[in-house]
Amino acid sequence: MDWMFRLRGEISGRQYLVWSLIGFALLFVIWYALTAGSEPIVNTAILPKPISNCDSILVDRSYEDDNGESYIVQEYRKVNAVNCAYGEMLGDASFYRNLCLSLGFNFGGYLIALLWSIPIGFCIGLLPLFRASYESPVNAIRFIPLTAVTSIFIASFGLNASMKINFLAFGIMIYLIPIIIQRINEVKDVYLKTVYTIGASKWQTITSVYLPSVLSRLSDDLRVLTAISWTYIIVAESIGDEGGLGAYLFRSGQRMARPDRVFAILIIFIIIGILQDRLFVYLDKKFFPHKYQTKNKYSQKIEDPSAWDVISDYIVKATVWIFIGIYGILLLNQYVTIISPRPLLTELFSDTLWVIHTLFIMVVVYKVSKIFSKKRNPKPQVI
Repeated sequence: MDWMFRLRGEISGRQYLVWSLIGFALLFVIWYALTAGSEPIVNTAILPKPISNCDSILVDRSYEDDNGESYIVQEYRKVNAVNCAYGEMLGDASFYRNLCLSLGFNFGGYLIALLWSIPIGFCIGLLPLFRASYESPVNAIRFIPLTAVTSIFIASFGLNASMKINFLAFGIMIYLIPIIIQRINEVKDVYLKTVYTIGASKWQTITSVYLPSVLSRLSDDLRVLTAISWTYIIVAESIGDEGGLGAYLFRSGQRMARPDRVFAILIIFIIIGILQDRLFVYLDKKFFPHKYQTKNKYSQKIEDPSAWDVISDYIVKATVWIFIGIYGILLLNQYVTIISPRPLLTELFSDTLWVIHTLFIMVVVYKVSKIFSKKRNPKPQVI
């Protein structure tokens, strides 16, 4: 039992999984206990039930007439339960459109932020002139409350998808650029001295040392920014009510007074965040596999991937090809009626559709290049 309280003690993957499940189960039990019964400890108008029978219940409601006399009327009221909210939301077509819009906003913000942050960060981090001129202003911009500049983005882009994507991109950039500068400063001198010794030019030094080192560490920083990006999405989508999970949450919470829907949407945000985090981990393993190679402590040889790694990699690959197939069918449906006379991609993603096209083009190009590289460089057969 000492391993449970050892400072920075190690825990196996199986133990971590078991205790994670126990932790989630304990939180669920506490939530259920606080809202159980007809007179729960916490009012279900504040904390809805996690699970309940979705039939309407008969409750007594007190009213006053014009003379100020009170009277009681029995009314049927829906139970505030998260599972019931999911039943309603999954049958609502607007929910899927709002979900797809939020995904489009998020990935679009990341694309624009990376396209701007990487060259700006490298210019400031590598060139003394730009560092002296702009490092301090860039660090100072981080302290601006992002919600205070929403009016500037509205005036610049209007109340449309481009405003929300650029607002989110700006929110990511003000954190990402200083991180890139810091990662450049952390590049070890031994690598720089090595390439200088063999006569590398400045451009070769950037492409062979700085770029791989910074990008391999930047992938971990992007995972941290995932939570920040979804926070800013709520701010952006609540402006103008053009759609998205943030707007859907705003309508459910403030206009409809539906705490069950609010908690249901919050759980969806958690699930999306976890999946997006796992996606970044998968991409990190693909593009920077050296970070995950471990050596056997006895033979000092690089250990083979575990069975779970192989299975999860296969599942991800299969899922990617399934999504590519679905996207291809929906893309054809935009021009030729296959599954619906309506352009489903346009209805789901609206003005963020260019983000989805860009992502799938990048995925297809990467997959095709991997296939051709395997054909050109086949693995040697072991005799």
